[in-house]
Amino acid sequence: MKVLVVGGGGREHSLAWKISQSPLVDELFCAPGNAGMARLGTCVDIKAEDIEALAAFAEREKVDLTVVGPEAPLVAGIADVFQERGLSVFGPTRQAARMEGSKHFAKSIMQEAGVPTGSAEVFTEFDAAVDCVRRGSPPYVVKADGLAAGKGVVIARDERAAYEALRACFVEGRFGEAGKKVLIEEFLEGQEVSVLTLVDGEDILPLAPAQDYKRVGDGDTGPNTGGMGSYSPVPVMSPEDYRRVVEEILRPTAKALAGKGIHYRGILYAGLILTREGPKVLEFNVRFGDPETQAVLPRLESDLVPAMLAVLEGRLPEVELKWKEEACVTVVAASGGYPGEYRTGYAISGLEEAGSVEGVVVFHAGTRLGEGGEVLTAGGRVLNVSALGSDFQEARERAYRAVEKINFTDIYYRKDIALRAVEAWESGR
Repeated sequence: MKVLVVGGGGREHSLAWKISQSPLVDELFCAPGNAGMARLGTCVDIKAEDIEALAAFAEREKVDLTVVGPEAPLVAGIADVFQERGLSVFGPTRQAARMEGSKHFAKSIMQEAGVPTGSAEVFTEFDAAVDCVRRGSPPYVVKADGLAAGKGVVIARDERAAYEALRACFVEGRFGEAGKKVLIEEFLEGQEVSVLTLVDGEDILPLAPAQDYKRVGDGDTGPNTGGMGSYSPVPVMSPEDYRRVVEEILRPTAKALAGKGIHYRGILYAGLILTREGPKVLEFNVRFGDPETQAVLPRLESDLVPAMLAVLEGRLPEVELKWKEEACVTVVAASGGYPGEYRTGYAISGLEEAGSVEGVVVFHAGTRLGEGGEVLTAGGRVLNVSALGSDFQEARERAYRAVEKINFTDIYYRKDIALRAVEAWESGR
């Protein structure tokens, strides 16, 4: 079969890498892809947001399955367009994608379903939101309602920081339409965990949990990013926590969507926090996590393609997934300055050496091929170095040994990815 992967980041490279291993797949296309994905299949110069061009390409090439990586085309309705043309696409419709496209919508679904989550107030005016902050007490969680590339959430430690976050949304318009509606949420304490789940209506199949690092600096300091690293499994998540996530969060959410006439089909990403009262939802996303996918898929022993097809064909209850016992650690190598301003176009060296480290796969996130065939930086998050190991200590050591072999101007990466997993793993033995 022919498969098209839409997107060009680290998540999409890891999806393409896993999909390319399936004996069902004869030909792989990536749009637009990146320098790493070009080694797995044919890269097509079509942007992920150009839905009509993607649909026309899928029709012309008789693509059997399209897998959508990023959230923007899903929220814009790529699944609807493909379905209208009789094209098979893995990803929720525009209506279902509101679970990520509108935090207000997602919160209302959670409240209706009785899903544990933080309380929230919704604002469309700056002054009213500021009044809410003045009435409350820190820390404040300020969220732009719409898509903001993982940068629309601010945990403000004081009233001034909350004011600046609201100003960025309402006055400066930093997030465009996404910031014209804002949620001020209850601050929840605990460790964050992500659970990606295959969903077909009310049928669900959760994947292995992962934990990512959203702050740019060591020790969880600095501004939020799209994610600076991840690992799987999650030692601090007990079997009971996992069971509660499935039964008290994932199933009720799928049922609530179905009750509104929304048949959710694809991946639902639950961003969770393990509080003293149990797991609660921070947010839902409607696609594979980035960089969580890069830590989860290397541990997946089963073929991913049949599982995706089962979702689309209403056969999800038939699927069983097998997982490797090994731990996986993913370290993001970023451009200096990210998530603020940064420069691109720098040559990257050491990729082959890094990839030769035992258990390591280097996923490209923001790269492109230069005219001479060299690999150049082309984004804020440039590479994701994923390593399997018998335990977190070994996986972490392999990942950092590989990262240290890579070089480009202004390379930056956190030095503490999965340290807490090593400590939790060892204390639980």
